[in-house]
Order: sequence, then structure tokens, then C-alpha cells
Amino acid sequence: MGPTRFSDLGRFLLLNTFARDLLPIADEALGYSVFDRFRESGEDYSEAAQVAFMVASTALAQWARAELGAEAEICAGPSFGEKPLMAFCGALDFPDAVVMTARLARCTADYFATEHRDVVTQSFVRAPVDGLRELLAGMDERGEWYDLSCRLDKGFEMISLREEHLEAFTGRLRKIGSLPLYAMRPPMHSSLFTGLRDRAAVEVIDALPLRDPDLPVLADQDGRLIDTAEGLRTMLRDHFVKPVDWPAVLAELGRRGVTRLVVAGPDALFSRVECAVRNFDVVLADPKHAMRPKAGV
Repeated sequence: MGPTRFSDLGRFLLLNTFARDLLPIADEALGYSVFDRFRESGEDYSEAAQVAFMVASTALAQWARAELGAEAEICAGPSFGEKPLMAFCGALDFPDAVVMTARLARCTADYFATEHRDVVTQSFVRAPVDGLRELLAGMDERGEWYDLSCRLDKGFEMISLREEHLEAFTGRLRKIGSLPLYAMRPPMHSSLFTGLRDRAAVEVIDALPLRDPDLPVLADQDGRLIDTAEGLRTMLRDHFVKPVDWPAVLAELGRRGVTRLVVAGPDALFSRVECAVRNFDVVLADPKHAMRPKAGV
């Protein structure tokens, strides 16, 4: 999930057949209009934006099955993708997955309202291996805390760090030939956030009525196979404190003989990286494709 604005997703939610069927279910589960609250929120990662993104991703997975004949044999949900994955793999009923998404959003917002307010997660591309190693070694020498939050491809990573060091960090990235992208607030996926993991477990995750998945799942942290409810519960807890390793997930898919990768949801990252397009036939199931006349023909 990247920054999600109503102007980017509202039309799809209003017009797509699958989204229109799912929205009333989400509304009933939460007791409010997801569409209206999303339109009014004005925030990229508000609770309503996260639920709307989850609904859209689920609708697009259904569209891919109906219009593209995409019957999944195995699945993964990188980062936020864990949430629609819970319904897609059959581990949760859709209303329960919606409620989980909203409650985790509230829990995360409440936590970062008071904790780690000085931490951001910076994404960057084209970082040479040796240059990045030297850059991080310099931060170690100066006692500047940082943590790997996400690895998307060679030279494409996300690092969490103190905001006071952000300007210097992005400047050093440019000096080694890297391009800084987006600084996320609140931050994500860091070993520093054990308090959030424990709170989310108590308030949301431990009580989820999870079932063993109908489809095998690969954990987004390391590509390990998950085929039990407790394995999924562990993955959801780990979401807060362990980095996403997308190349590891794709490598495991390749080892299992997967050649076609259908990416369901609004996406500007995971479907575009070289480790995906180089090794798989990548099929985009996104709002743009789903809204085309005679989509999938």
C-alpha cells in the first residue's frame, strides 16, 4: 500500500462490480460508510483509506479470477498485502478481514501518536551495494540508529531512522548515486516496534478467528511456507518488527515452479521491480486495467 487518495481509487470503488458488492459488506461490518469516510478523510493512510485499499485489493483479486482466469496455486501479501491476503487465502471471512484491517489501523495510529514520533522510514532506489554498506557503516560509527524495513530489489530498500538524521541520510544516498523516494510517517517494519507488536497482538491478532488457509501462503518476511492458522497469526505479529523481503518471496515462488505472477491491487512497487519482471510473467490486476472496456479480453 502506497499513499492512497480518494481521487485515485474512488471511481473504481463506485463503478467496479466486485467492489460495489464488497463495499456494503464492509460498511455493515464497521458500522459506517467506507466510501464516504474515505472521501472525507484526506489522509493517505487513514483507517478509511486502509479499509478502502483492502476492499479494492480483494475486488481486484476477484476480478482477476473472473476476467483473467487467474486461479491461484500459492499466494503472498507483501506488507499491507497481508490484510487482503487473510480473506483471499480463506483464513478469514471477508467481514472479519475488514474489521481486522480497521482495528489494526486504529491500533497503529494510537501507538505512533505517542511512541517513536522521531522515526521515519525512507525508501530509495539504485543504491550500489558497496556504497550503501559504507554509508551504513558510517552511521554505525556515529552511533546513529537505523533498521532495514523493506527490501524490494537489488538497491531498492527502505530504511527506518531518526528524523533528525534524515536530511543527511538522503544527501549521502545521492552522493553514492542512489535516488531517495518517499519518507513514510508513521514508520513501518522495525525491531524497535515491539510495543506495537505486543499491543496489536493483545487488541486484535490473538482474538482473530483464523482458519488454516485454503491456499498455501508465503510469508512476506522471508518466503517461508505457511499452511496453518497459527503460522498466519505469527506472520501478522511479525509484520510490525521484521522487514519485508520481496526478493526472497519471489525466489521461493521461482523454486516452486511459478512462472505467472498476478498482482492484485493498486500497486506501484512490487509488480515493477526487476526481480519480478525479469523472472515472471507479471499480470497487473489494478484499477486501471479493471476499468478498461472489455477488460481481460
